[in-house]
Amino acid sequence: MSELITVLFGGPSAEHDISILSGLQCERVLAESGDSVQCVYWDRGGSWHLVPADTEARDYLEGAPKGSTELEIRLAHGELSFLPVKGMRKRPVELGVVLLALHGGAGESGGAQSLFAMMGVPATGSTPAAAALGMDKFAFGALMADVGLPALPRRLVVAGWEPDFEPPYIVKPRFGGSSIGIEVVDDYATAVALTTTSPYLRDGAVIEPYRKDLFDLNISFVTYPEFESSLIEKPTRSSSTAIYDYSNKYMGSDGLTSAPRELPAQIPDSVAEAMADAALRVQQATGLDGICRVDFLSDGEQFYVNEVNSIPGAMALYLWPEVPPAQILHGMIEQAKVRLSQRASETFENGAALRAAGGISGKLAGLGPRAV
Repeated sequence: MSELITVLFGGPSAEHDISILSGLQCERVLAESGDSVQCVYWDRGGSWHLVPADTEARDYLEGAPKGSTELEIRLAHGELSFLPVKGMRKRPVELGVVLLALHGGAGESGGAQSLFAMMGVPATGSTPAAAALGMDKFAFGALMADVGLPALPRRLVVAGWEPDFEPPYIVKPRFGGSSIGIEVVDDYATAVALTTTSPYLRDGAVIEPYRKDLFDLNISFVTYPEFESSLIEKPTRSSSTAIYDYSNKYMGSDGLTSAPRELPAQIPDSVAEAMADAALRVQQATGLDGICRVDFLSDGEQFYVNEVNSIPGAMALYLWPEVPPAQILHGMIEQAKVRLSQRASETFENGAALRAAGGISGKLAGLGPRAV
């Protein structure tokens, strides 16, 4: 690709470190394919940095690596732009197309997408509304039930709101991913208590029945130039953990690419076909695009939609062993450009409501007492 690609990673999120790994992998893939690529790091404190090429994960242990240029977002002349913090002649940093490698927090839930939409910069990662839906486990679970996809019952954890299913329970952050903050509990009182003691559950929690017989199955999909689903993987859990947790996923030397798994998963063809169809229906129901990963639970015959990741770890490239990784990333980038061009062509109101409005005082008639 001829245009500049900016890979953005990090962010003030519990998944900050994994985002760095995903971003650096994307940088390498794009650079090796001949693309012009640069990286912007969003640190834990919320500052932005243009970082040198070819950095390694260890370079971020203390924050932005040596040789980085701190950036600030500035609104000037009706435009948002990134500018160097230091220097007499501050020129906006060209971004080209932004590839979002942000996991969790505002980076994956629609905030970053909204920022770049306001800047008029094409960025991957679905629309803000679709991204927010994908990050909200309660809303996503309710949507799956509404469209008729199989899912375990999921309820909000609120004192006095007893679930209509028996323990043991699995408690999850309502907003978040990577199995961070997930707990298995034997009673509802413990689940409620966790919403005040666990930093991952204070913004909201959901509860589901915990079934020891279920295992994880994951599938990825891309939407450009058309919908296509990947191989299905069966991640392997450590024998010491009750769930497929953060350490199972990411603590290998190569992260997700080295995590133990069956790929493709050894499951009946009928189950694999039904899961691929379910992934398509998840995409149609949510409107998510680019590259996503749908996580399922299964007993080997029946499966349940668990959650969707709109910006999956390592961009789920490991689930496409027969497809060049640069091809997948280029598809995301092209779709981001198409989405921005479609938004730019939208028509807006022509002022008829303003001309017909009359005085604002008339609009206030009938309201309650006002200060004078």
